[in-house]
Amino acid sequence: MAGITFTFGSGVADSVFGKRQAPIRSFLEKRGEAFEQASLVKELFNVYKTKNWGDKFGGMTGMDGFKPGGENAAFPVDHMQEGYSKVIEYIEWRDSFSISRKAADDSNVIDLKKRPLGFITGYYRTREKFAASTFGAAIGGKTSHNFGGMSFDIKCADKKPLFAKDHPSILGKKAQCNIFSDEFSEDALGALETAMQNFMGDNGEILDISPDTIVIPNDYALKKAVFAAIGSDKDPSTSNNGFNYHYGRWNIIVHPYLNQYITAGSKPWMLFDSAANKAYDGAVWGDRVTLEIDSRIDDGTKGNVWDGYARFGAGFNDWRPFAVGGVAEGNALL
Repeated sequence: MAGITFTFGSGVADSVFGKRQAPIRSFLEKRGEAFEQASLVKELFNVYKTKNWGDKFGGMTGMDGFKPGGENAAFPVDHMQEGYSKVIEYIEWRDSFSISRKAADDSNVIDLKKRPLGFITGYYRTREKFAASTFGAAIGGKTSHNFGGMSFDIKCADKKPLFAKDHPSILGKKAQCNIFSDEFSEDALGALETAMQNFMGDNGEILDISPDTIVIPNDYALKKAVFAAIGSDKDPSTSNNGFNYHYGRWNIIVHPYLNQYITAGSKPWMLFDSAANKAYDGAVWGDRVTLEIDSRIDDGTKGNVWDGYARFGAGFNDWRPFAVGGVAEGNALL
C-alpha cells in the first residue's frame, strides 16, 4: 500500500455511491504505489517520517585527532562543538474532488475514473514539482522559493544558499565554494568531482565526500554530453581510445520537472554524494502526515466528495554533499 489512510463518512456506504467506494480506494492505492516507485523525491532528499511540527537538523564539528607521545604521556583533551543548525517546518497541503449524483446514477465512467486519477496524480506531481522548485531555486542562488503562492525558506544551516561561493566555517576556517560556471564536459566532470572530494568540515578536516550521482534537466544537448562522457569504457576524446575512468561510476538522474524552475536556456548539472546526503542530512524531506483521504456526502449537492490532506516540508541543512556546474555566476574550475 502507498501509505494512504482512508476514512469513509457516515451515510456513504448506504448511498448510491456505496458500492463505488472500494474500487476507487483500490485505484487510488495502486496509482499511489506506482508514483512512489518512480518518485525522484527519495533520490534527491533524505526522507524522514516524523511526528513533530518541525525538526532541527545540524551536526558537530570535527575533533583535532590523536597526538603522538612518549611512555606514560598525558592524554590530550580533544574538543568538538555544535555546528550550524536548521529548522524545517512541515506545511499542510489540501485538495479535493467530487463525483456528482448524476454521474453515479448514470455510471459515468469518465467521472468515476478520470477524477480519482487526476486527484492522485495531482498529489504526487505536487511533491515532485515542490522538490524540483526547491533545487531550481537553489541552483539560482536563492535562499527561498515561492510555490503555490507561499514562500519557503531554503537556506542551508550556514544561512547561505545551497550553492554559494562563500560557505563559512563556524570555526573561522577558509570559506568554500560549491557553485561553478563550467559547462559540462569530461574534464569538467573530473574537476568538479575532485573539488567535492576536497570539501572540508568546519574544523578544516577533509571529509569522505565521494559524489556518485549526476543530476541534469531534460535537455537534449546536455544528455548527449553526459552519456558521451560516461557511456563508454574507452576515452571518447582520444584517437587511441584510452581508458575512460568515468565509465561505470555514475548514476544519472534526468529531472524533467527541473526545466520549469531554472533559467531558460541554461544547462546546469549537479553532482551529489547520496551516502553523504544521508549521513550529513544535506537535503531533507519530512513527511509529517502521509496522505489522508476522506469520503463523504455533500449535504447541499448530494455528491460524493473526496478530501485529501497531507503535511510535508523540505529544505537544506548541509551543503557539502552537493555541487553544481554550468551556472554563470559560479567560479571557474578549468
